[in-house]
Amino acid sequence: MSDVRKIRGGALLARALKEKGIEHVFTLSGGFCNPALEGFMECQMKVVNCPHEQVAGHLADGHTRITRKPAVCLVGPEGFANAVPAMMEAWGERSPVIFVTGSSTLKRQGAGGFKEIDDVAIAAPLTKYSVSITDGERIGEFVDRAYKVAVNGYPGAVHLSLPVDIMFSSFSEDVGLSERPFELSAESPARAWPEPRRLQQILAKLVAAKRPILIGGHGVWWSGAEKKLEKAGCKLRIPVYNIPYHQKLLSEQSDAYMGLADIHQYHPSKDAFGEADLVLMVGGRLDNQMNFGNPPLFPRSAELVCVNGSHEEIDFNRAADVTLLCDPGAFFDALVSLGDAARAGRDGDWFDLNRRRRVEWVAKMHADVDAEAATPEFGGRIHPLHLALDVQDAMQDDDWLVIDGGNTHFWSEIAVNMAGSGGRKLGGVLHPGTFSLLGVGVSFALSAKNLNPDRNVVLISGDGAFLSGGLSIETAFQEGRPITVVIDNNGGLDCISQQQERLFESGRHFATDFRDIPFHTMFEGLGGHGELVTRREEIIPAMKRAFASGKTACVNVKAKGVISPIVLATTSKRDKASIE
Repeated sequence: MSDVRKIRGGALLARALKEKGIEHVFTLSGGFCNPALEGFMECQMKVVNCPHEQVAGHLADGHTRITRKPAVCLVGPEGFANAVPAMMEAWGERSPVIFVTGSSTLKRQGAGGFKEIDDVAIAAPLTKYSVSITDGERIGEFVDRAYKVAVNGYPGAVHLSLPVDIMFSSFSEDVGLSERPFELSAESPARAWPEPRRLQQILAKLVAAKRPILIGGHGVWWSGAEKKLEKAGCKLRIPVYNIPYHQKLLSEQSDAYMGLADIHQYHPSKDAFGEADLVLMVGGRLDNQMNFGNPPLFPRSAELVCVNGSHEEIDFNRAADVTLLCDPGAFFDALVSLGDAARAGRDGDWFDLNRRRRVEWVAKMHADVDAEAATPEFGGRIHPLHLALDVQDAMQDDDWLVIDGGNTHFWSEIAVNMAGSGGRKLGGVLHPGTFSLLGVGVSFALSAKNLNPDRNVVLISGDGAFLSGGLSIETAFQEGRPITVVIDNNGGLDCISQQQERLFESGRHFATDFRDIPFHTMFEGLGGHGELVTRREEIIPAMKRAFASGKTACVNVKAKGVISPIVLATTSKRDKASIE
């Protein structure tokens, strides 16, 4: 009789994930997942139980974006449906979250088994890899494949469905260990090395360029190349811009950083793009945010070069004049190696011109918002840009800022650029990705607090965004992770209202208003700190009291809804609805 210990399929799953270096699991505990939870407990992996599966997915996503290491979201069959929005958000930002579903039995697949859902098919378009584990003895193999797909090339979410009969079945503890590979520990992602001839072609273009710019995208972050980006920008004196909605790459105080590559949220970028003769976009996609590479964002006179670390990214960049498959870090190294030769053809004032434009833009934005807020029509109410600026004034260096909402997001991103220019040094910034999904803020803030327990973490959330995902605040209380939530409370879905008022023939908005919700008392009822703010001069003192309380806190700010530059620019009354 064999004395080899028997363990359940769920424990084999946990062991395989542990071998890959996975340390954190986010879940809403369910019966279909119990053997996996037992395995995680035995492997001493950190498991956070959440009030909703979508919250679990967002927490895993936020954790992964900060650490650049995969985390697991574990859900049951019905919970899978709840986790789909989080899967979509992670997919949009190429966040390598490993979604694991405890699913209906493999034995009765297609016969109407208990809680049967075709989770593999649903997840397929929202992940890089979606598969049902069909054999318990191959669990380690499936996990190995999923992990490698998640972190290599174009990073992204993956999905493993583990049928409940395999989850609960017993297998020999040493199953699979007699087959190669014997060790399934995590390997560093493969890096693409540039084709020499094409690299030299691009370097020659930079040497000849009079007015080059660098645009960094999410590929720079996932390759860990943001310091090399800054070095290239500073040494070669090339203005650097950050694609909006993606992870902040450079400190706002960096000499090379100019602002967002967004002509609406950062107006000087329009001048820079229009005057540039060479655009080097690294780790980004020519999608709707980049006008698909078309004029007028990038003029026909400018050469557009896209450098990406994976074939998947290059496929999005068909509009580029030249593409290069290359790890962003290796490309920046090649730029720096040019030394002084990189500036041979440069307009001498190009770099400093763009720096001056940033300073002038900041001054103009301050003057414009102060003037607008002082008008009789404003009635002394709080401008959302003033709110976002004052929140950062109350924060300390290396504190984390999380943004959630529509117009709240847009005004707050503008404020980050303005405050950064004035010296505010944030530890990091998180916000919704390309889908602008509401309700991610609390989960992302908790992820930031989990990883930075000694720093203040502040979430600026619209009232609509908080209503979408705010109940996840219970996890902050449960885990003892105090965060400060600032509600930009304008009484409705202001971003949508403003679009409607410009689109509808009546000039009115419809089905977008909320009642006066006392968010601050909700926090007090849960055991936290809450304050209502109605005047601008109250914002900073209220923030400081929230920090000092040591509790999860809410500063509920009654602000005026003000149309943001991006909504103003991308909507016109009755002619078009929104954005291509």
